[in-house]
Amino acid sequence: MNRRTLVQTGFAVAGLGATGCAGSPPLVTRYEMPLESAPHLRTLMQWPVSVEVYGARDLAAVQANIADIANAISEYEPVALMAAPGARGLDRARLSRGVEIWDIPTDDLWCRDSGPTFVKDQDGALAVALIQFNGWGDKQRHANDGQIARRVAERLGLPVIDSGVIGEQGGVEHDGAGTLMAHASCWVNDNRNPGLSADQIAERLCAALGAEKMIWAPGITGADITDYHIDALARFTGPGQVLIQIDDEINPDDPWSIAAHETLVILEQAVDAQGRPLQITRLPEPYDIRSSADDFVSSYVNYYVCNGAVISAQFGDRRADAEAQEILTSLYPGRQIIQLNIDALGASGGGIHCATQQQPA
Repeated sequence: MNRRTLVQTGFAVAGLGATGCAGSPPLVTRYEMPLESAPHLRTLMQWPVSVEVYGARDLAAVQANIADIANAISEYEPVALMAAPGARGLDRARLSRGVEIWDIPTDDLWCRDSGPTFVKDQDGALAVALIQFNGWGDKQRHANDGQIARRVAERLGLPVIDSGVIGEQGGVEHDGAGTLMAHASCWVNDNRNPGLSADQIAERLCAALGAEKMIWAPGITGADITDYHIDALARFTGPGQVLIQIDDEINPDDPWSIAAHETLVILEQAVDAQGRPLQITRLPEPYDIRSSADDFVSSYVNYYVCNGAVISAQFGDRRADAEAQEILTSLYPGRQIIQLNIDALGASGGGIHCATQQQPA
């Protein structure tokens, strides 16, 4: 059983759809989370050290993937890799000159979830919107990771704005123009936000990230450690524009396939904050992949957009790898599409987007 596999089947959270956020509590200063493709000052990442989670051999393989991702991104923008001094397996010689090591202790690598969520005010000043990380509902120890967002804000001298919700940024997508989408299974859940309704959580996320509308899809509760983050399935590539990785037909024996198609139907029926139907691009699933690991996450959608490039995965399926590169090239013109072998991350239940966090310029 890997770190992101808890049970073999799950159940959906029903009765959800689009939620307006007009009732969001007003802030003295309005902040907004920029689209990931907006210019960055740097990328933040975390160095994993937990033998308890990975075992010594798998930890070394995961660390190698993190070094490869950091080095690839550093060709396009600076990278700050957080790690305690003398952290297990950390070797400066493995990292390029564009990777700086910050003395912030870590447990695991998932900076999208435990790292800071950066937002901007109307004058362009940065702040950290605190989405409090609790180890995906206290499923994993997080003594260090639960403090990273605040420690980064302190290092950078940025104000911290408490969103009022517990969760992970990997569980919500923002199109940079007022629309959020998320799987309710990882938010409307007593392991994160007991006593809060979908509407209340949507209002708080909209207020923190500068949005006006939430599009909820049910997702799956309990099938993996994240309770089904949206960023492994669907991403906003621009205002009102969605990329989704999905098989052609529903597999009635696969809860992931059922949930994914349920999300697709909701997105096809949804409109964005401006009332426009979403523009949806479909991306194929890979099948002939290198890995034989159980519950391997082969998500092309879990890519990362940095200055001048898109850092994405390839899984050994030549047809699907090439088609994913072609689609990403069309969606991000002017950026290089860099495909990496990140099989150790996939076997651990995540991908490149999960391991990165952008600091806007």
